[in-house]
Parts: sequence; structure tokens; C-alpha cells
Amino acid sequence: MALALPSSSWVRHAAAQRPVVVLSSSGGARSPPGTCPPWKPCSLSWASSLADSSVSSAATRLVRSTRPVLPLVLDPQIGLVRAAWTRRSRSESTKRANRKSWKQRTDMYMRPFLLNVFFSRRFIRAKVMHRGTCKVIAVVSTNAKDLRNTLLSLTDVDACRTVGRLIAERSKEADVFALAYEPRKDERVEGKLGIVIDTIKENDIIFVQ
Repeated sequence: MALALPSSSWVRHAAAQRPVVVLSSSGGARSPPGTCPPWKPCSLSWASSLADSSVSSAATRLVRSTRPVLPLVLDPQIGLVRAAWTRRSRSESTKRANRKSWKQRTDMYMRPFLLNVFFSRRFIRAKVMHRGTCKVIAVVSTNAKDLRNTLLSLTDVDACRTVGRLIAERSKEADVFALAYEPRKDERVEGKLGIVIDTIKENDIIFVQ
């Protein structure tokens, strides 16, 4: 397969001074048998056989690719193949990557044990989890067998106080004396949730802000 050069005068003049380059089946470039031995190519790439003009990678893809592409425009004054290119704007290049704040990076170590309370229409569940290892330290649910048969109601105020007292006792058994609670969006620490947290505080558990 021979290289098809554009019909510009400067390209024809350059092609007349240089030998024609033949592309092999493997995609490499070698000179015709009359100019250089077949086992010793004159150049490493077919671009060096052209006149002193720089050829971009887009022209290389055009010769090696079999798919139809848009015609490339050669500038005789510059000798370069003009191709579309993009770059990052100054604001994007100077913008720093998204990094976590100091609190986000150290919160897992400053407040390692997190309290989670879930209220359902049928039961109440609370658990203490370690942030680093996601290990559950203590868990209490009014739907468990030991509480379901002893409590009159599984969702009333007495059930909230029982859950808070048991969570505090089981946390101290695991040598955990400080907890943290992160309220959800638009959540207020009041009502049944406030009763559970106040009961935990009454049983010598410290809440870290």
C-alpha cells in the first residue's frame, strides 16, 4: 500500500527529492528495494521520508485506519497537519481537587463510637457501632425475646428508658464510656429520642459533641 500525498506543489516537489516509502503489512515503513536493502530500512518512520515537515499523529491514524475520516488540511507555509485540540482553562487548572476537611478526616478517631436509634411503629432499636471497623459494640431492641415478653408496650416511654439503660450497661461492659450521636437532616433531639439519650447520660455515658 503506497502513501497517497496531497496534490500540493510543495508536497510533490518534496516527494520527488525523497524516495517513495512503502508501508508493510505489519504497519511499519521500509524503503523500496532500489534505494535501501530490505533488511536495513533507511528510516524508523514514514514521516521522516517526507520533506522537512512535521506530521501529527492524526495523519498517521489516517494512513493506518481503514475507516472513512474527515480530510486533513495541510498548510504549505507551516507544513503541519492542523487538528482540533482542547486544553483546560485557567480556572480549571488552578482549581484544587476536592479534599476533606480536618474534621472529616479526624472525626472517625475523635468520636469512634456512634449511636444509632431507629423507631418503628412496632418496636425500638438502638445500637453502638465503631466507625473504623463497622463493628457493632452493643445492640438493644424491644422486639427481642427478653424484652418483648416483659414490656407492656414496645414503643412507649418506658420502652425508651429501658432501651437507653440497657445500651449504657452493654456499652460499659465493652469498655465504651463515650458515644456520639449525629442527628439526620431536619431531625430534632426531642420526644422519644431525647428520652433515650437522656437515659444513656444518666447511666454515666458521656456524649461527645
